[in-house]
Amino acid sequence: MPPEPRSEAPRSEDPATRAVTPTPSAIVRGIRAAAVVLATSALAAGCTLENANAEGNGTDVAPLTAPPASGAGPGTPSSQAPATFTTPSQSLDDGRATAIVRATARVAPAVVSVNVIRTSQVRPRSVWESLYMPPAAERRSASFGSGVIVSEDGIVLTNDHVITGASRIRVTLPGGRDLDAELIGTDPVADIAVLRIQGDDLPIAPVGTAEGLLIGEWAIAIGNPLGNYVGDSEPTVTAGVISALNRNIAPSSEDAGFYFGMIQTDAAINPGNSGGALVNAAGEVIGINASIISRSGGSEGLGFAIPIDRALQIAQDFREQGQVRRAWVGLEVEPVEADEWGRTRGVRVSRIAAGTPADAAALEVGDRLLVANGRPLTGPLDWEGVLLDLRADDFLSLSVQGRAQPVQIRAVSYPSLTAARVTLFRDIELISVTPQIQLERGLVSADGALIANISPDLARRLGLQLGDVIVQMNRTRIRSADDAARFFDSLTGQQGQVIVYLERNGNLGTRNLYWRG
Repeated sequence: MPPEPRSEAPRSEDPATRAVTPTPSAIVRGIRAAAVVLATSALAAGCTLENANAEGNGTDVAPLTAPPASGAGPGTPSSQAPATFTTPSQSLDDGRATAIVRATARVAPAVVSVNVIRTSQVRPRSVWESLYMPPAAERRSASFGSGVIVSEDGIVLTNDHVITGASRIRVTLPGGRDLDAELIGTDPVADIAVLRIQGDDLPIAPVGTAEGLLIGEWAIAIGNPLGNYVGDSEPTVTAGVISALNRNIAPSSEDAGFYFGMIQTDAAINPGNSGGALVNAAGEVIGINASIISRSGGSEGLGFAIPIDRALQIAQDFREQGQVRRAWVGLEVEPVEADEWGRTRGVRVSRIAAGTPADAAALEVGDRLLVANGRPLTGPLDWEGVLLDLRADDFLSLSVQGRAQPVQIRAVSYPSLTAARVTLFRDIELISVTPQIQLERGLVSADGALIANISPDLARRLGLQLGDVIVQMNRTRIRSADDAARFFDSLTGQQGQVIVYLERNGNLGTRNLYWRG
């Protein structure tokens, strides 16, 4: 029997259950949406900060790592794929913290301002000024420079020209603290002065070495070119590179002396920076800023610093011996003839004193010296630069043209420092001129009595100076310090005029003294 027909109501189709073939764009949109959901879930679960570069570059950039969800085991995907995020501000801060910034942070707290007050007597320039100017009138002037604290006991290195003639020295730390400074010693030849301050929690600059510096490596100059002209006492920082090494600088008409074996840099050094620190990229002091070459008076990219090794040796000399005791080898040199291009190579021995280390080493007048202690010699200034860093008992190795082996010389103290002294009037010390002292001081006279020490007051009253050589008094020839002492002993109980014949700066002159014994 055929089935009976049934009537059914039409069924409505649910769009959510209808099978639809997805398009590619829909797939992409779905993936993006899922990623946002996963990221939001990870942050909501609570993220921890981990070091993303524990073995790498040492930066502080850190990922954000979501902990595994509750119940997730070590084998689940959530424990193996942490979410990592780096914010733009973190990347920017890490890029700003360069080697220069880190080096500055190490040294700048120990770079100080050196403030100086000088007092000088004012003399009337005319009769009218003498009427209203009080007797013994004084003029005060103030100046400033920079310095570096290099030891726990408050030793500050600066330049001699910063503190020359100072009646008072005060050091200002970057935080604004003022401390009075004591002058331990000063070396005009090297342009280094050593100060000491006393205070609690003094910052100390890390000290490196000028040995092994590379031309082109970073150099940072830190000092106080603005002094007290600004409201704060923080130092100024400039950056450049090591431009050259072992530069010798001859003085201009305004400068006082030579600089030997200097570090050249294009980091800006301006007036007021003198005595500040030259720093390498590791944050170590490698030099004491001292001089610039400039037509304008400001920085033009030609700055020069004294190697820190030299400055520290001078500070040690003053602390241990009270003076700088440089060494002497007993020979003088002169430049050699230049080639057709104007270049010279080596220096020629021009003079050797008998009984000196150079004489014992069998050097001869006319020998050409090419290298001294590893430093090529192109002229007499290079030779003086080598001697500047030499101390008694140090060995000097010389490469001599025509000799296969270097010549070794053991340096000694300057003869004038070790010579016997004769005291006159309690304020004058004399030493006898010998061939060694004649060579040391570059004297014309082969004998006489050299003034090794004299008080400022007596020098002003008698018109004599340190380094003068007395060669005759009245008609009596003076050949030694003892001769001078015997002459004045013979004047006991007498009075009258004494004509002193002396050598000064290579010239002969006279001084008239009025004696009353």
